[in-house]
Amino acid sequence: MRNLLDFLKTYHHWFIFIFLEIISGVLLFQYNSYHGSVWLSSSNVVVGKIYEWESDLLSYLTYGKANEALTLRNYYLERQNDQLRRLYREATRDTSAQERKELEFLSQFNPIPAKVVDNSVSKPDNLITIDKGRADGVEADMGVACGNGVVGVVSLVSDHYAVVVPVLNTGASSISCAVRNTGYFGYLHWYGEDPAVAYVEDIPRHAKFKIGDWVVTSGYSSIFPSGVLVGKIEQAYNSRDGLSFKLKVRLSTDFSCLRDVCVISDKSIAERAALLQAARDSIIVVNRE
Repeated sequence: MRNLLDFLKTYHHWFIFIFLEIISGVLLFQYNSYHGSVWLSSSNVVVGKIYEWESDLLSYLTYGKANEALTLRNYYLERQNDQLRRLYREATRDTSAQERKELEFLSQFNPIPAKVVDNSVSKPDNLITIDKGRADGVEADMGVACGNGVVGVVSLVSDHYAVVVPVLNTGASSISCAVRNTGYFGYLHWYGEDPAVAYVEDIPRHAKFKIGDWVVTSGYSSIFPSGVLVGKIEQAYNSRDGLSFKLKVRLSTDFSCLRDVCVISDKSIAERAALLQAARDSIIVVNRE
């Protein structure tokens, strides 16, 4: 108590000064119309600026969820678009049975939304880290896509994070791709140069396509379903042996600003992988005999 009294005694003139300033301000702005209007205008500007900052902060906080929702929606729309295209091409008399078949096909895929926490595009062996792991259902060898197309394949998984080998990695496993609506397929490669360009090799010489056609995943692997965007054909070259085409593809995914992705969880991946491994094991046994 004594310390408080000493403090008030020492600085009492400052408290009196502040009190008198407040009284002066109230009298000035309340009884002078000009000063009152200036005060009201200034306070409105300050309050408006505070509201603007609040709005920007809320928009920033909700941006992630909105972008995540858009990523998933684009992925679903691409899948539906591809299946509708297939329905149209393969239409039969019993269209209801075909539709049920396609819906059953779509139900196999359960995308797991994730955010990119680390990424690089300037190295020959680029890697991406996402914030979802084993606890969220992510497993090695699952495909990863974004709203614009293919991203890569999960390589390493911990409880809460996973490392993805993207298309932009010279050591990445080749992704099976096809020219949309033609059925002609090849394998995607990146040579460590332009991060916006990759190449699809082993396209048959008799394949019919044109510059500007879309390249999509073929669905011939246990990693990606068919129809996930890869990019547009920019140029075609002859292979070294002259037996196939090599397509220069402008990638639909912009890896330099990648934020939201989804891991493709396919219920049939484990079954197909086990079957493939069993086939490989049987071949090894036969060769040993």
